[in-house]
Amino acid sequence: MNETPAVGRSILSLADFSSLEGRKFNLRLGPSTLGEAELVSATKPPADFAARPIGIREPFSLIFCLPVKSPLPQGIYALEHPALGWLEIFLVPVALDARGLSLQAVFN
Repeated sequence: MNETPAVGRSILSLADFSSLEGRKFNLRLGPSTLGEAELVSATKPPADFAARPIGIREPFSLIFCLPVKSPLPQGIYALEHPALGWLEIFLVPVALDARGLSLQAVFN
């Protein structure tokens, strides 16, 4: 795993991910490499989402798909992409289907 931290800052935004939809991220859980997860979507919440205080990041959600046949636990996963470096993100499994396991990260 490349030890370059993500985008050199602590606050990530939708803009950091929106151009990477359809791209693969290396995914790790602890010392185990799980494979390549595709960033399926990077989206804002619906327009009627509650207003946020000024100065706080705009909320957004990421959905990744990992081609596995069994569920994984929610937790902090390490993701790596050449454009971002490595990230540690809390991911929650949200679906398991023929494509694989969908994992969601919500930033608010």
